[in-house]
This record gives sequence, structure tokens and C-alpha cells, in this order.
Amino acid sequence: MADVPGVCELSLTRAVVQYGDAHEMGRRGGLIADIGMAVVLAGRFASAVRAVDLGSGTVKDLNLTTDLVILDWVHQPALAHLDSLAAAAGHDPGNGGRLRSYCFDLATHILDRRGFTPLTRPVLLRIGYRDLCRDLDLHDHARIRVATGPDRIATAHLDFDSNALIVRTSDRMPDPALAAELGVAFQGLAATPPTGVDSDDAATWRIPFGIPATIAELRRSLEIMRRGLNHLVAHFEPVRHREIGALTSTFGERATLDRLRLRPSPRSRRESLSTHPAMTVH
Repeated sequence: MADVPGVCELSLTRAVVQYGDAHEMGRRGGLIADIGMAVVLAGRFASAVRAVDLGSGTVKDLNLTTDLVILDWVHQPALAHLDSLAAAAGHDPGNGGRLRSYCFDLATHILDRRGFTPLTRPVLLRIGYRDLCRDLDLHDHARIRVATGPDRIATAHLDFDSNALIVRTSDRMPDPALAAELGVAFQGLAATPPTGVDSDDAATWRIPFGIPATIAELRRSLEIMRRGLNHLVAHFEPVRHREIGALTSTFGERATLDRLRLRPSPRSRRESLSTHPAMTVH
């Protein structure tokens, strides 16, 4: 086996990669400003890369050894510009706006060029779900919190790979009121009941929306999520629901995906991933 090195010797510097919770030490849902797509600023090996998220402009240290998805590559001048913007933002947070603007313009260009595919789908779901978070519960993390009773908080985050909504309680105690309302809020979708508790001692429901095969199906999933989460807020926190309704009726619901000019899905074009050599899974 001397002819088989067993490791990838390709430098990841300049690669546009997709990343998720597992690459950030299990942070559920990630930060609200992140989109899960980043440019590798420096990375000789997948186990330790320095990358900038193309949504938040945050520089992160990622471990991509579990699954490495390369969506595209940037030219060296673009990498140098990102490096200089990130350095300027590091010295003066006031420069962060320029970095974030450039990053998301770059992300938009890449997504428009690649279109809707199984590899870009988690990124598009993350962009759409963070709009829901900003409308319903704006804070640092991409999770929506609902107070279901005294000292009881339920949080909902999205599993971007499987398109499943994960609803967790703040403790391991049964919450029959929440269980009942989940059935009403997401009619036709089976919420897996909590048969136990997870590592954080919280009961957990999983609501699968199915894997969207087109951008239209992806948008439909997000619409159902928004309607269901709105129902939960209206039922458990009516005052907060009225305040949210007043804001969205004035400013409208966020729809970042509308900024993208996505091409049809590979299924409709009868294309396979093999026709896109730059989009590879290692």
C-alpha cells in the first residue's frame, strides 16, 4: 500500500468550504450571522484551517476532517483582500461592516453561479432560517426561544443537513403543553417524541421536513417552519406575538433568499454532481 498515501495532500487555502455544527465543536445551530460557508484563509490540512464565514465575516478555526465539502475556489487577489479586511476588522471593529458586505457579496456570487444543489442546500437553509430567527427572536445564536411556562424555555434550531427542526426543553421534565402544541403547529409532520434526554439533560423533539429537491421546496419548508413557530409564540407568549406582528407588518418579513438568482436544481436540468468538478465531497 506504499502507493496510497491515505491523506489528502491538497492545500485548502483559497477554498470555499461548507461547515456546520460538528466543525465548530458542536455549537447547535451556530451563530445567527453565520451562513455556514467560508473561505479558507490558511489551511494546509483539513484538521486545522483558518477561515472567514461569508455571512458574519467572523474568522474561525475549523476542523473539517469529519466531512470536507469544497464548493468553489477564490482567486489569490480576492483572498488577499479578505485577509486585509479581516485584519482591519480585528484591529478596529468599526471596519467590520466593510468585511461583512464584501463577504456576503462574494457568497451571493458563488451561490448564484453554483445554483441549488445538494451541496449548497444546507447553506441556503441556513440563510433562510436565520431570517426566521431575526424576525422571531433576534439574539446571537440561530435558535428561536419560546417561554412555555414559568422557568420553562423551549428552543428550536434547524439541522441544516437533514432539514429537521430540533425542539428542546430547558430541562428533562415532561412538557405536555409543548408536545400538544407541536402537533397543532406542524400538522401533518410527525414530531418524534422525546424517548429520553440528550447530553444536556433536555427533552428533545425532532420534526423532519424532508429533503428539498428544488429551491421551491426549500422555500416551502421555511414557510411551514415560520407558520409553525409563529403559532408556538402566539400560543405561549401572546404579548410578544403581537409585538412581532407589529414589526413585520411595518417592515415586512426578512427574505434574504430573494436576493439570490438561483439556477434550477440539478434534477430539473438532468445534471449530476460529476458535471461540476469544482463541487466535490472528500
